Amino acid sequence: MNKKKMSERQKTYIVMVIPALILFVMFNTIPLITGAMYSFTNYRGYGSYDFVGLRNYIDLFTDSRVGNSYLFTFKYAIAGTILVNLLSLILALGLNSKIKCKSLLRGVYFLPNILGGLIIGYIFSFIFTYIIPAVGTSLNIGFLKNSILASEKYAWIGVLIVGVWQAVAMNTIIYISGLQTIPAEIHEAGMIDGASRWQEFKDLTLPMLMPFVSTNLVLSTKNMLMVFDQIMALTKGGPAQSTESISYLIYRNGMDGGQFGFQSANAVVFFVVIVTISIVQMVITNKKEEQL
Repeated sequence: MNKKKMSERQKTYIVMVIPALILFVMFNTIPLITGAMYSFTNYRGYGSYDFVGLRNYIDLFTDSRVGNSYLFTFKYAIAGTILVNLLSLILALGLNSKIKCKSLLRGVYFLPNILGGLIIGYIFSFIFTYIIPAVGTSLNIGFLKNSILASEKYAWIGVLIVGVWQAVAMNTIIYISGLQTIPAEIHEAGMIDGASRWQEFKDLTLPMLMPFVSTNLVLSTKNMLMVFDQIMALTKGGPAQSTESISYLIYRNGMDGGQFGFQSANAVVFFVVIVTISIVQMVITNKKEEQL
């Protein structure tokens, strides 16, 4: 019985997939499994360690610093996800309309996504720390005289502004892609029926755009929950740990604080939380798509 030979296309697929799979396993799967193993130990990041069972996971629920980091992260993620998707959708609608220099403007709006999070963070740190207070002092505007990053109550807003400013770019591109898949005949039918701009958007555009809304919600929520670069560049978790996200806490105490095992447990729990939230979002948005 002759064995079926692989076609050139199948060989090409294998050559392309195997290296990517090896890299994924090396830099994603193996570290994930290793971290999960360390979460059951008292490993400090160096030296010997002992198996402690579920103690790290139990301690997570009684650690006030971990609790505060979760509260900040969820507050940041909820506000950021709403703002990012609203602004992205508005920008996409504008950039998809008949305006001059449309391609140029799309490129300009995508620039924040090209720059690294740390670079953007350091630029905004200079703006918040020096430029805005200088403007506030010269114009005698009280609330602008001090850096927002120095305020325990409002520093998170500064971090949010930077995070949203950078995240809007990619979401806008995704929404523009979705808008371009909507046939022009649908909008023409709405105009013939005398639908207003709002009715046309609500009843025609939005239902067709729901798959892209679902994608953007999941991606933006995940990215906002994993906020790290902006905090590293702007506040380093301060002032008084008021802007300490879960990712930053895991990094800071896991790498520098001798809590590698404990923060590995934190990372595992955080991973489960993100996956759960993503699944719930997808289920809800899929039901919404079916209803529309």
